[in-house]
Amino acid sequence: MTATPSTKTPNFLPDDDLPLRGIKVLELSHMIMGPAAGLVLADLGAEVIKVEPLDGDRTRRLKGSGIGYFPVFSRNKKSLAVDLKSAEGQALVRQLAQGCDMLVENFRDDSLTQYGLDYASLSADNPGLIYVSLKGFLSGPYKQRTALDEVVQMMGGMAYINGGTGAPQRVAPSVNDILGGTFGVVGALAALNDRQRTGRGRHVRAGLFENNLLLVAQFIAQYQLTGTPPIPMGDKRTPPWGVYDIFDTQDGRVFVAVVSDANWRTFCRDFLPPSWADDQRLFSAIDREAARPWLVPAVAEILKDWKTVELCAALEASGLSYGPIRQPHDLLDDPHLHAGGALIATTMPDGQQVTAAALPIEFDGQKVGKRLDPQPIGAQTQDILHGLGLDAARIAQLVRQGVVAV
Repeated sequence: MTATPSTKTPNFLPDDDLPLRGIKVLELSHMIMGPAAGLVLADLGAEVIKVEPLDGDRTRRLKGSGIGYFPVFSRNKKSLAVDLKSAEGQALVRQLAQGCDMLVENFRDDSLTQYGLDYASLSADNPGLIYVSLKGFLSGPYKQRTALDEVVQMMGGMAYINGGTGAPQRVAPSVNDILGGTFGVVGALAALNDRQRTGRGRHVRAGLFENNLLLVAQFIAQYQLTGTPPIPMGDKRTPPWGVYDIFDTQDGRVFVAVVSDANWRTFCRDFLPPSWADDQRLFSAIDREAARPWLVPAVAEILKDWKTVELCAALEASGLSYGPIRQPHDLLDDPHLHAGGALIATTMPDGQQVTAAALPIEFDGQKVGKRLDPQPIGAQTQDILHGLGLDAARIAQLVRQGVVAV
């Protein structure tokens, strides 16, 4: 399915006005957390060089639910294909790191140390280097464990609260990978600002497990304040508001949220019997929450006669919070996302077309867009090596030796 053309030209920052222009980043990463951090930096204007194995990052070859990783997280990056297991490949990357402002990595600590690509080794030659390590766990007994998004969701309470009692369910998007990588960028930008004062870089670490902790912290606090564990989302939970539910329509479903007394009066005026606004059983938010056993079915009976598009239009006109229930691919035709430039047309190295998401950020009303599509393996290897002072003959020799790919 392809996205329909936008009726408005998206407003993107010009390349020479991007906030991180002039910043050079070396990305040594795989899967999602590292590439997500690299994407944020690249979209904001940094020159990001993605170091890949000679056969390319493995996300290029993933199928199933992983097939979308590479097109989503690989734009605006240059590709350097090099064999890091070779001494010459390691030397090339160390030389490249000397001219970089940042390095982003999400490998095991010992794997990069053995290549001389750890923070201590690289910062000795480049004291201003900001080295961003994206890990499963930060300092503590678990520090050396490997982790995946789903692992920390399970052990961090997220899968429990998202599923049902006895049936934990992971959150489908890779929320810890993406947000954890973004927190790595937050740390990197803080270190970049600090470098202006000190002249020195820092070693920044961000962790999946600790990111997960932040995402479930509200439920931990809820337990401490009430003494009762929160009810998993998959069970029959009790929202804090009387009307805060998904309702069937004639041809779909719509989530409706009525979260204040003013919202309630408006909802009664436009959708319910007006007398309900004066019903003492429904006078306050606490009353309406207590009335949920009969109130929600009564509201459902009324809303089921609406068509989805008409109900959404009426809720919009009333100023109430609502959301039609959609599948992810339905967003390809969302007029708001098209008009605002949030959907970025992307061409894969094999010519396939996909639509990716822009960063959810605006600077003075302008988004940051695409400068470079996801690149073929090693597309910039030759130019990057030329920049290090290698001539064509030497590069050709490295290709024959299997050190690099162009």
